[in-house]
Amino acid sequence: MTRAQQTLSILLLVSSLYLVLYLGLVPLNETVQNEIIPVLPFYGLICFACYLGGRLGLAILTFNDCPEAHKELQKEIEQARADLRSKNVDVD
Repeated sequence: MTRAQQTLSILLLVSSLYLVLYLGLVPLNETVQNEIIPVLPFYGLICFACYLGGRLGLAILTFNDCPEAHKELQKEIEQARADLRSKNVDVD
């Protein structure tokens, strides 16, 4: 089973469970049925957004520096400056 099929089957399962609860096919307390079940998709969307925000924040927090790439970039900048100076271009 590919990841797309797995994701699609999970989404289909969750949506069918929500539809069963929303249509009242499973008897629930009236307060739960009228006040909680209708807002569950919004709650799920907010939870998903919070998860993605936290995941992005963690990725930014643990971003690895690349000292080798910095040194290489500085070397390329110096080469470009030397090339421009040889062509009588002011780079300072």
